[in-house]
Order: sequence, then structure tokens, then C-alpha cells
Amino acid sequence: FFSLLFSFSKGLGWYTVNSAYGDTIIMPCRLDVPQNLMFGKWKYEKPDGSPVFIAFRSSTKKNVQYDDVPEYRDRLSLSENYTLSISNAKISDERRFVCMLVTEDNVFEAPTLVKVFKQPSKPEIINKAPFLETEQLNKLGDCISRDSYPDGNITWYRNGKVLQPIEGAVIIIFKKEVDPVTELYTMTSSLEYKTTKADIQIPFTCSVTYYGPSGQKTIHSEQEVFDIYYPTEQVTIQVLPPRNAIKEGDNVTLKCLGNGNPPPEEFMFYLPGQPEGIRSADTYTLADVRRNATGDYKCSLTGTKSMVASTAVTVHYLDLSLNPSGEVTKQLGDTLPVSCTISASRNATVVWMKDNIRLRSSPSFPSLQYQDAGNYVCETSLQEVEGLKKRESLTLVVEGKPQIKMTKKTDPSGLSKTIICHVEGFPKPAIQWTITGSGSVINQTEESPYINGRYYSKIIISPEENVTLTCTAENQLERTVNSLNVSAISIPEHDEADEISDENREKVNDQAKLIVGIVVGLLLAALVAGVVYWLYMKKSKTASKHVNKDLGNMEENKKLEENNHKTEA
Repeated sequence: FFSLLFSFSKGLGWYTVNSAYGDTIIMPCRLDVPQNLMFGKWKYEKPDGSPVFIAFRSSTKKNVQYDDVPEYRDRLSLSENYTLSISNAKISDERRFVCMLVTEDNVFEAPTLVKVFKQPSKPEIINKAPFLETEQLNKLGDCISRDSYPDGNITWYRNGKVLQPIEGAVIIIFKKEVDPVTELYTMTSSLEYKTTKADIQIPFTCSVTYYGPSGQKTIHSEQEVFDIYYPTEQVTIQVLPPRNAIKEGDNVTLKCLGNGNPPPEEFMFYLPGQPEGIRSADTYTLADVRRNATGDYKCSLTGTKSMVASTAVTVHYLDLSLNPSGEVTKQLGDTLPVSCTISASRNATVVWMKDNIRLRSSPSFPSLQYQDAGNYVCETSLQEVEGLKKRESLTLVVEGKPQIKMTKKTDPSGLSKTIICHVEGFPKPAIQWTITGSGSVINQTEESPYINGRYYSKIIISPEENVTLTCTAENQLERTVNSLNVSAISIPEHDEADEISDENREKVNDQAKLIVGIVVGLLLAALVAGVVYWLYMKKSKTASKHVNKDLGNMEENKKLEENNHKTEA
């Protein structure tokens, strides 16, 4: 009976249901339910075409029965309109299902083809090479993408561009595996690549292309950048730390660099005048260098001299010799030649200081004076070389025996007289006053500051009779005595002028120079005026002669014309 019904069954065209792996497959029956329906059934077909019934629903009793098929146990659901749902879609569900509606006189069938898709995992590059050597075929890594259905295809990219197989340069090996339980595919692609220096910092990626319910899609991996190894092609040498100039006493470190990757770790260093090299790491230090260390320094890779780098090192130096130096004691009026000799690797600046005040020129002492005494410093430096300075000092002491000059002056009121004892000498002489006859020491005196080997002591007296005052000056060199007669206050006498101080003496000298300059200027002006006047007078006389000569010629011409007229007449 059933075979007869099947033979006359009315079929429909193919209908496909796409489902994602793990989702619920929903298959409508796609048949109109007849009024005399007895029941409805679902089956699927094996690869050999034999049917396997999986669900039954009676139209009268409204009950649903599911066949005991292990792979669909607890996964099926048949609705009243005979729509079949299969939960947790699997790859094995990808087959041909048929909805059957049976009446008393006919069997209606509607086939449905189920397609199951599984998106693969994001591809990743595994078994990555720790480094890639240039000009060699290196295995870069494996690109793997798991759990795909159907299987996908893997593509390699360099800097975003597709890598195509090239013999001896790009080799791609693709393989796929199926999990026997899940029936999902795992795709793996191995890449062997001939690296060049152009691949430094260049990203490599891979992608998987697969088919899903909505069509073809592509998933890309993360970028991977590989460490590229390449040999050294050039060697350079540096001086560390970098500085503008090197001076004696510095520590100089030479650093040799190779441009390979990884960089070389050992070099040969060649010092000036030493043909044999020194094997060292990438640095070599010269401690406490001297001026004889100036020269060309070289380095090369070990085992070869074909790749050599060199640099010139100049060790700057500065020598200063001050003669004389230290503490020097001289006598007043002596001649003292002073020289500050400089020897340097380049032009040096020289500065003289006296008592921390800069001098305009080098000191010269043709005749030593007390004001020449002081602390002199000769300092020199190389401005281009930081920290290279030298200085030496001379402490000049000018000694002299005490010299005395006494002056007196009567007060305008006529009631007292001022006596001043001017003393010059070094070391500073001590001054004592005495009155001749009585021999008593006068202590009530007034003293000036001791400047440039000079100072004075002053007393004011009102003598009732003539007296003699004695001034005594004494230092380590000599004792000097001078006396001055002073009349009684009632007897008028000639006053002696005070000693001119150094400051006033300089002012007087400046005024004298100014007066001399003015006089010389006036004389020059008068001379120029005289020359101008003489030239003017000389020119005037010459012009007068020319005028007289011209007048004479005019008179002679007039007489000649008169004679000519008479002759013609």
C-alpha cells in the first residue's frame, strides 16, 4: 500500500535551509494540509538513498511520536503545522530531509536540504621564527585557523600585499584536518620566506577565507614583525661621552659600532703608534690622557681589516709659567721684570689680576713704588675647552726705610700751631714725638690711614716759648729722626706747605695734563690759521700781478691801433 502511495506521490522542488553550527534548524513542511489528512511524518535520507523516519504526528489524536534515532534523541520538535525543528545543529545534520503528508488515497512529499556552516576561529601565526636571516630561506611560521565548516583557505600577506609562491623565495604549504567527532576542519599554512633588509619592521599577516550562510567571508590575523638578522657592512667609531674638546687628565672612551643585526660584540682597537691591535668589547677606555695621546684611533671587526673606522682625537693642554712667583720682597726703587709664559694646544687668553681687580695690561716694574705691592695673579684659559684653566700668583712686597718730612702751620686765630710729621716706608714705621730739652714723649697725636706706604702724625700745640719738636719713625729696616723748630705763639713765622697726598697728587697731575693739552691745542690752532692766512696773501699778490699785466697789454694794443689808423689815412 505504502509503496503504491510513494510511487504516485506528488513531489516539490528542492528547498535549502542554511543553519549556523549549534543553532536550531527550522524546516517548514511547505505543503498545504489536505482536509482528509491522516498523519504527517518526517524522514531523512542516508547517502545510499534509504529513508530513516524520525517524527510522526496524527491529525486526529494530535499526538507526536519521535522515532528512536540516537543522534536526534531529545533534539526534535514537530509543530501542529508540521514544521520540524532540530536543536543544536551539527555537521551530521547536513542532509536531505523530507516532509510527508499522508491521506487515504495519496502521499505528498516536500524535500528540504539542510546546510550547516561553522565560522572558523580567528587565524593566528604560531611557531614563529625568533629571527630571520637575510638571503636565506627561513621558515617564518604557521598560520592556523580551527573549527571551520566547510573548510576554508589561508592566504599570507607581506605589508598588506598577498604573497604568491616563488621558487626559492616564497614557499607555502597548506594542509587541512577534520576532527572525527565534530567533523570540523582545522587549516594550517606554513610559510618559508627568503628575507632581505627590506623586510626590517615590515608586518606579516595571514587570513582565512570561508563560506557562511550569507556567502564568502574573510578573517585576518594580528600583524607580526620579525627580527631580521643581517651581517655588518660598515663600522663606525665614536668618542664617549660626546664633548667639544678633550683636555689632559680626562678619561676618553672609544666605542666601536657595527651596523649589523645583531651588532658585533667584539672589536680590534688600534692606538696611535701601535701596529698591534687590542681585542676588546665594543668600548675601550683611555684613562688620564696626556697630550701625547693625540692622534688617529681606529677599530675594526675581529678577524678582518677590510672594514676599519677611524677618528682623530686631540688632547688639549695648557701650561703656565710665572716668573717670579710666590712671595717676592723688593726694595723701593728696584727694577722687577715679570713674565707669564703660556704654552697651549691653541690660542689662549691671558688675564692679569691685582688684589682681585682685573688689570688692563701686564704689570711692569721699572722702579718699584709702595703702591706696586699686592697679590698678582696670571690666569689663562682655553675658551673652547671647558674646565681648562691655569693660574699662578705673585705676592709682591715693597720695602723701604722710613723717610720723614715735617711741616707746620699757624691756625688763623693765631692761638695754636699744627705740626705734621709725614712718614713713608714699609713695613709701617712707628712714629714718636718728643720735645727737645724736656725729652718727654707726646702721646696726644692724630694719625691718618696707612695707604701705599705713607701716613702722617699730627699734633696741635700753643708754645709760649721757642721749642724743637722731634719726629722719630722706625721700622725693621731703619730708625729715622727729623726735627723742626717752632717759635712761640707770639712770634710770627713762615708756614710750610703740607705734603700732597697721592690722591691730590694725581688730581694735580690730571689738571696739569689738561692745561698742557689746552695750550697745545691753542698753539696748533694758531699755526693752522697762520698757514691759511699766508696762502691767502700769496694768492692775492699773484692775482694782482696778472691784472696789471693784462691792463698793460690792453694799453699797448690801443696805441698800435691808433698808429695803424694814421698810416692808412
